[in-house]
Amino acid sequence: MQNQPDYKISAHDWVEQQGPEISQWHQTIFDYAETAWREYRSCAWYVEKLRAEGFEVEEGSGGMPTAFCATWENGNGGPTIGGYAEYDAVPGNCQAADVVERPRDGLSKHAGGHTDPHSALGIGSLTGFLAAKAAMEKHNIPGRLKFIGEPAEKQRASKPIHAAQGYYDDMDAAISFHPCYMLPLTNTTRWNTHCGAAFVVMYTFECDSPETWLDSGEAASPIAASHASARAPGANDALVQMYSNSKMLKEHLVAAGCGWSMNESITLAGQATADNLPAQIAQIHYIMRVPTIEMAERIVRGLDQNAAAAASTSHCTWKKDWIAKSRPGLPNHAMAQLTYDNLALAGAPQFNTPAAIAKAQQIQKNLGMEVMNQPFMEDIETLITPQAAEAILRKELPEWQKNFTSDDYTEYCWHAPTVRLYIGRPMLKSPSNGGKYPAWVMNALGGIAETIDPMIFSAGKTIAGTILDLLCQPGALEQAQQEFKERTGGGVGGSEWIAPLCDYPAPIHFRWPEYVQTERGHEWWIPTQPHEKN
Repeated sequence: MQNQPDYKISAHDWVEQQGPEISQWHQTIFDYAETAWREYRSCAWYVEKLRAEGFEVEEGSGGMPTAFCATWENGNGGPTIGGYAEYDAVPGNCQAADVVERPRDGLSKHAGGHTDPHSALGIGSLTGFLAAKAAMEKHNIPGRLKFIGEPAEKQRASKPIHAAQGYYDDMDAAISFHPCYMLPLTNTTRWNTHCGAAFVVMYTFECDSPETWLDSGEAASPIAASHASARAPGANDALVQMYSNSKMLKEHLVAAGCGWSMNESITLAGQATADNLPAQIAQIHYIMRVPTIEMAERIVRGLDQNAAAAASTSHCTWKKDWIAKSRPGLPNHAMAQLTYDNLALAGAPQFNTPAAIAKAQQIQKNLGMEVMNQPFMEDIETLITPQAAEAILRKELPEWQKNFTSDDYTEYCWHAPTVRLYIGRPMLKSPSNGGKYPAWVMNALGGIAETIDPMIFSAGKTIAGTILDLLCQPGALEQAQQEFKERTGGGVGGSEWIAPLCDYPAPIHFRWPEYVQTERGHEWWIPTQPHEKN
């Protein structure tokens, strides 16, 4: 930190001093592990913490009960720097912060769990903003911080809604952080190839008039679906046809040769009965991650055709609801370089410490695998410039493809110059015999304090330093904003600018997986089975 501005030294010192408390913050969110649209306790925790820190907080921003918008201002005037927390977990990944495979205490293994982990994403971002706030107060730096709670990122859902409702319009710059999820994007920033578009849709099939199936002439029966009658297929049959046809026709929706994906989840199926009654309602939802908006629109047209065909043959009606429509990302080299320079100053996280090594070795021992003296991958402790990471990434992609993979931080990119920051998360070296670690290991490492805290602290220092440079170095912010104007053809509303795509209300009323309160206490909506192995 030699020859660094006092404000940056103060921010780094704040992270070091608050380290034990920050670690506890993360443990809280990791243990809540609430899934998309149902992050009630996690959101409430952030709201309470930010208000205690002096932020003004709007709860339920954008019509989303588990979203928030927090602002804090020091002095009069100064730029507004934006950032956000995510805190949604993933169903079916309930792993304790432990060195053995087991769900968190008292829960089904099917409950939610943090995989990326968004628990550390949110706390890393919060750490950076609070460290910047502390330095702004100490050194009398004017400016405004805007910190937004973004639920349901796994659905690519909240940011398109916030964008369409103007929550990003007053930002002068924005910072997006994510733990590393693929090499070479670790301890670096994105350069040219940002994430692509993502569309998410829900299809609902309903069988409202089973008695009219095939107009069979059995209307004299007092029972519409008599045991002697041919039963209408119903909503489950429509769902199965939708699922099968969309799988079979997937390769015909978009031409091969680019990285894209389409995945589905059955949200609702029948009424949990195998009686002689046709299922009244079934729902299946799809998420497509593609390079361009045009590709996403084409896929949805194909899905619409499949839904209509499935409904027609199954005696159902169908409808489509939008869950998300997010835009592809936009580069900003000025922001990428500024943030990377702050990452280099903060330093990549270091995981090969005695405490972290002991945890990793215990995992290896419990799995009957090779116990390593230095168990963590070198890449997660090593910086790579955004330009070098870009060169490696482009080797996999056709020349025409501008966007790759998916995340809805891209919504911020169209309202203010935005950086995408990646910090290495704990990952173990592959065994010398070519074996693979089970999936639970990554989830556990993301919750064990000794292994995840280094990433959170590095992210916090990097984000704080970037915020403070944007506030204290007018030339840095001007350069980023000029580049934003050039890339959008004039800024917001410019000739190359893409407007928000969201034209739908927050999709909060579907049966998303969640925790429930029963006579048995707090549990996952799929109950814990007594015969489950720990």
